Amino acid sequence: MNDNRIYQLALSFINGIGSMNAKKLLAYVGSVEGIFTEKKQNLLKIPGIGKQLADEIENKDIFKKVEEELKFIDKHQITTYFYLDKDYPQRLKQCEDSPIILYYKGTGNLNHSKVISIVGTRKATQYGLENCKSLISDLVDNGHKILIVSGLAYGIDIAAHKNALKLGQDTIAVLGHGLNTLYPAAHKKIAHEIVKQGGLLSELPTSSALDPGHFVKRNRIIAGLADATIVIESANKGGSLITAQIANSYNRDVFAYPGRIGDKYSEGCNHLIKTNQAALIESASDIEYLLGWEIKKKGEVIQSQLFVELTAEEEMIIEILREQGKTTIDVLAILVNLPVSKVSSMLLKLEFSGMVLSYPGKVYASTR
Repeated sequence: MNDNRIYQLALSFINGIGSMNAKKLLAYVGSVEGIFTEKKQNLLKIPGIGKQLADEIENKDIFKKVEEELKFIDKHQITTYFYLDKDYPQRLKQCEDSPIILYYKGTGNLNHSKVISIVGTRKATQYGLENCKSLISDLVDNGHKILIVSGLAYGIDIAAHKNALKLGQDTIAVLGHGLNTLYPAAHKKIAHEIVKQGGLLSELPTSSALDPGHFVKRNRIIAGLADATIVIESANKGGSLITAQIANSYNRDVFAYPGRIGDKYSEGCNHLIKTNQAALIESASDIEYLLGWEIKKKGEVIQSQLFVELTAEEEMIIEILREQGKTTIDVLAILVNLPVSKVSSMLLKLEFSGMVLSYPGKVYASTR
């Protein structure tokens, strides 16, 4: 078994494993292949791994399912991203409950420098649709190249995807099922366009049964992929509010459009704003200000700092921040292979030099 995907998929196929326990196994055993060769008595010593899970790990029927999944993946040119892969979405990797594996069909860069998630009610009003359209078009008009993430559902979700496609921006549709099907079927044509200008993403294999609970779970991926989640329109209950709550738990920015008092599909947004779970926004300029997305006006020259001498390690940090956008200090420390304490002192110097901006939650971004 030379194909690493065999063991990666097998880990995700262990009945009842969950992403948290899968990561524990990896941390304790040291390799994904080693999990399936480790002695049972050693597996039982790992916190959270009881007899039932240990028995499931020893179940060789898992590899029959893996074989079938690999056939489908290869036939349909689907890419898998394992949690430890360098191409696994870095923002999502920062989330404790991120999926151990992702299935992806598309061309869009999941580690794009600017990523926003746009969510909202399935029963969007003209007010919500207009706000969705103007938000994306104004950001594009101001020179931003962005990746727009949503869930392919009716209403605000599909409006976000369509506007992104129309304006030449990549868009990612996060699905609540495997890539062997599509829901809702009415959006099949749009899904084909998204594959060419973005992609379809799921944590679920083709063997998974359709389950309403999967659509709730996928909301954490929508929130985790992005720098910020924007709720355009929402009733007082629904998936958009769940996505906003998850984004807050990840220490990500959450924004919401306010609505008129008494309007059913503004109740959720107004509640998020009133309870300080989301910042009130009215236009794209609010997003630019709150996310620190500078607008370089035509003919404007941004003067660089004079006589700032950088070490090779500091230059590496700047380059990483340019490529990945906002990044936590912990991720930076891993990427440059230095202690967090040393990275912290370098970031402070870069911040004083005006080359780096700091954000809440020990998050940093390049100003260049």
